[in-house]
Amino acid sequence: MAYAFSVPEDIRLTLLFFVPHSPLQMETVIRIREVKIILKDFLILNQTVNISSPTGNRYKNPRTDVNCVTNWNVPLVWEGTFDPIVIDAIYKKTNPRVGVMIFAVGKYTGFLKGFLETGEKHFLTDFRVTYYIFTDNEKEVPAVSIALGKGRKITVLPVPSAKRWQEVVFGRMKWATITIDKQIRNEADYLFLMDVDSLFHNRIGAESFSRLSAVLHRGYYKNTERANFPYERHPESRAYIPVGEGDYYYTAAVLGGYLEDIYNLVRYCYKQSEEDSKNKIEAVWQEESHLNKYLLYNKPTKVLSPEYLWSDYDAVPADIKVVRISQLKKNYAEVRPNGGH
Repeated sequence: MAYAFSVPEDIRLTLLFFVPHSPLQMETVIRIREVKIILKDFLILNQTVNISSPTGNRYKNPRTDVNCVTNWNVPLVWEGTFDPIVIDAIYKKTNPRVGVMIFAVGKYTGFLKGFLETGEKHFLTDFRVTYYIFTDNEKEVPAVSIALGKGRKITVLPVPSAKRWQEVVFGRMKWATITIDKQIRNEADYLFLMDVDSLFHNRIGAESFSRLSAVLHRGYYKNTERANFPYERHPESRAYIPVGEGDYYYTAAVLGGYLEDIYNLVRYCYKQSEEDSKNKIEAVWQEESHLNKYLLYNKPTKVLSPEYLWSDYDAVPADIKVVRISQLKKNYAEVRPNGGH
């Protein structure tokens, strides 16, 4: 079945739909978005495109209350902008290997059970998933006894303890870089980094896949003034972003993409943090500041709405139709090694 797409410039294009059988073919479909042609059902519908079938049926934009495309023409994913059954079925054809890196250092091992149990209910169910658990207390991990689905497993990786929570945050990028190089490169096609102090509440599927997927920070997604984003503003830091620059403010608590693209991101954040450290500089929001600098000049190929990381501290507004992951309330003074300071 071929569909005709009409764009504002009155250019008429006809595309033949096909089912991709490899990540490379999937990327071909993704590239179509760059010319503002959005496939019905399993990809995001661009608000500037009108779609009609040979029978004359017209497909309307699924969400008019939110922006569903970035200014560099990649999808901004919200509930109601994709067909979960169709998109999961398409990606299952490639049978991708998915890795999830989580850091459970110090008392954060107490969050493992809830993260894993809810992840097994909601995160890429029926896909092959390996949870890479970085911890300074390997003895605690066997105590997290949960039933894993078919093709899903846990790999435990030792890391040093930390005296400051900031060391844990910066250490994520260091140990992610080292471990991808040594091990994960041969074990995963897609890779996610997630904060362990979170619970999954609703489905997360293949709509989250792309070369590089970043999540809008819940605190700033409605803010259109770049000057209000909490970027690093000190020129001495490698994370510096001048006032007037920037697209969005992204969270570092959830991100994902092709393994090589995630490797490039975490390695950048690690190296830039090291350079700052040599100069006795610590970016305002640690690795999240370096992440935002990287994404300013290396645009995500997909942006995920704050549905993909909310917080139990905040009320859920009307435009968040579903909370997929939420960070837990906690006593930072109790769980962080330096009392949250």
